[in-house]
Amino acid sequence: MNTCDLCDSFEGKVRVLELPLSDFGGCVAFSGIVSTIKALEDNSLVRDAVAEPGQGRVLVIDGGGSLRRSMLGDMLAAKAVANGWAGVLVNGAIRDSAAIGELELGVKAIATCPMKTDKRGQGLRDVPVEFGGLVIRPGDWLAADEDGVVLADAPLA
Repeated sequence: MNTCDLCDSFEGKVRVLELPLSDFGGCVAFSGIVSTIKALEDNSLVRDAVAEPGQGRVLVIDGGGSLRRSMLGDMLAAKAVANGWAGVLVNGAIRDSAAIGELELGVKAIATCPMKTDKRGQGLRDVPVEFGGLVIRPGDWLAADEDGVVLADAPLA
C-alpha cells in the first residue's frame, strides 16, 4: 500500500515525516521495522549496523541534518543490500549517489556531499531520534515512497 493510501486508510494511526527528502536508491518504495542511529558526521555505527542481518528493516540515521559529511556511501549501501536491509533514511547527506542508485535499496536523504565522515566510534544506536516533526523510535514501522514517509507504531500493510 502506498503512503497516500496508508494516510487515507489509517488516518490517526500514521505520522507523516515533515522533511524534504530526495530518493537516491534503486528502490523508491520500501518499508520495514525501524532501527535508529544518532550520530553527527561519524558513520562508525552505520558501518556496524549494515554489517548485521537487516531482516527487512529500515535504518534511520539522524545525522543532525548536517550536509558537511556523508553518512552513507556506496560501500555501506552495498553491504546493507547484501545483509537484507530494506532501506536507509538519512537526516543528512549521502555520497556515491550514482552507484547507490543502481542498488536494490531504498535510500532517502536530504542531499549529497562528497566528503566522507570521521570515524571516531561516536553516536548512539537504537535510541529515539527526533527530526522532521516526529519522534522516531526503534521498533516503529516506516513506509516510504515517492510521496513521502509515514510511520506507525506497528506494521499496517
